[in-house]
Amino acid sequence: MNQIIPSSPEKVREMLEKLYGDPAADAMSPYERVETTVQLKKPDRVPFDFWGVPETILKLKNYLNAVDEEEMLRLLGVDCRLVSPDYVGPEPEKFTDGTFYSTWGSHRKIVHNDYSSYEEYASFPLAKAVSRAEVESWEKWPKSEYWDWDSVAPKIDKLNDEVRYHIRYEVGGIFESSWALYGLDKFLMDLMTDPEVPHAIMDCYTDLMIENIKKLAESAGDKIDMVYTYDDVAIQNDLLMSPRMWRKHILPRHQRLNKVIKEAGIRIMYHSCGSVVKLIEPFIEDMGINVLNPLQPRAKDMNMSWIKNSFGSRIAFHGGVDIQHTLPLGSQQDVYDEVRERCEILGKDGGYICTSAHYIQGDVPVENIITMYSTPRNA
Repeated sequence: MNQIIPSSPEKVREMLEKLYGDPAADAMSPYERVETTVQLKKPDRVPFDFWGVPETILKLKNYLNAVDEEEMLRLLGVDCRLVSPDYVGPEPEKFTDGTFYSTWGSHRKIVHNDYSSYEEYASFPLAKAVSRAEVESWEKWPKSEYWDWDSVAPKIDKLNDEVRYHIRYEVGGIFESSWALYGLDKFLMDLMTDPEVPHAIMDCYTDLMIENIKKLAESAGDKIDMVYTYDDVAIQNDLLMSPRMWRKHILPRHQRLNKVIKEAGIRIMYHSCGSVVKLIEPFIEDMGINVLNPLQPRAKDMNMSWIKNSFGSRIAFHGGVDIQHTLPLGSQQDVYDEVRERCEILGKDGGYICTSAHYIQGDVPVENIITMYSTPRNA
């Protein structure tokens, strides 16, 4: 295969219009396609999702001459959509040094590299807290009323005006949001020796997320198809903590949150980067998740065939296309081959939503992104 995609943006757009330009004419709607695969049944083709940093989205919009992000997603044949309520709370505090508080309560700063800008933590606001009472009385805790939950349903109706998409809401990450207020090293050490403050922070965030889910369910009802939760509890070569430690400190709070999501009749997608193979079984059995993301392919022991054969009858998968080497550094042929392999292995008999294994970064050539989304999607 000498050339996978046409040489000009105009020809690329024309190709994509022929492939995905009229989703209402397909055998399945995007919603039906994803819902079928999440039910571990075989859809008409493997559904696709998209996540990219703002620089990647802008680059793709310009390349495809798309009027907005929604048109870009349609051209790429993306079956999923992410919705969130409008923020109507107090304006987050900003400082003269350029740092700021996020709406979620963490103190951040903007860092630039050769390809994009991203956020890092500027400080840990609760690092000096010594008691549960001090944590619970912190004046900067976000509140559920800071979001306009009635804004969600109209957004979904607009997205689904011509064809129904699979709609997802991101509720947040308990462990990650919590250590962002305390510092990761200190958080992990105190979980072992004096967990009062880490537990208090996690409980406050869990309570907030539960309240958000309840208000989401009240306002949007069955318009929400999936809730996305996350917590990176692994690194490249192993877990960030022992399974025993995870079970003792992290799992119970996700169980409490997930119970409310399930009671609302909504499926759960859970994200953890890294080598999570030791926890996939409890993710399924003890957390009750329906979809596992992101399947980081270059992390230790993340063998796609083994994961599919071992767990594919009980859980669906989301992600899997490598962003550490293949997408940024590989050829178009490399991208094509990997996407085909993921669809054939993970998508066999359903149970796979194909997308990158994390946000597509600004260093990924646009031609590789187009190749990923124009590769045949049959399993």
